[in-house]
Amino acid sequence: MKRTFLSAIIILAVLFLTSCGGGSTETQNTTEQETVKKETVEPAAKSELAIQLELGEKIYNEKCIVCHQADAKGLKGAFPPLAGSDYLLADPIRGVAQTLNGSNEEMIVNGEKYLAPMTPQVQTKEEAVAVINYVLKHFNEYTDDQLLSIEDAKDVVINPMK
Repeated sequence: MKRTFLSAIIILAVLFLTSCGGGSTETQNTTEQETVKKETVEPAAKSELAIQLELGEKIYNEKCIVCHQADAKGLKGAFPPLAGSDYLLADPIRGVAQTLNGSNEEMIVNGEKYLAPMTPQVQTKEEAVAVINYVLKHFNEYTDDQLLSIEDAKDVVINPMK
């Protein structure tokens, strides 16, 4: 009986010492976690252009895609293409103005006549430039240095009657 009692005390003492004793494993794990935290690199801040193109993509997917389609090829005779569009590529600033103010003019795009009116799609020049730049880069392979700046759109008049 004494032997069993003594064995139980020794086992309890060993368990107590290993669970509380020195905390070397816990300290080591904490130190490793802190090292991992310190070594974690903060993600690089996005450039203004990257932020602008994300906004342009969001606008395109929310507003433009319905008519101009996911591939920006439009619907022949109804909604003009933006991908490979001679009309857009001839004057992207006109595209900014139309996105901002809408358009009721007849358009000849890649030899096809389009009469459907376009309602204003955005509220600001920044949004209009963002979505046109997205279209130019994503569907027309423009390079970053070919894209529009807000300065390029400075002369676009915002129609107060829209």
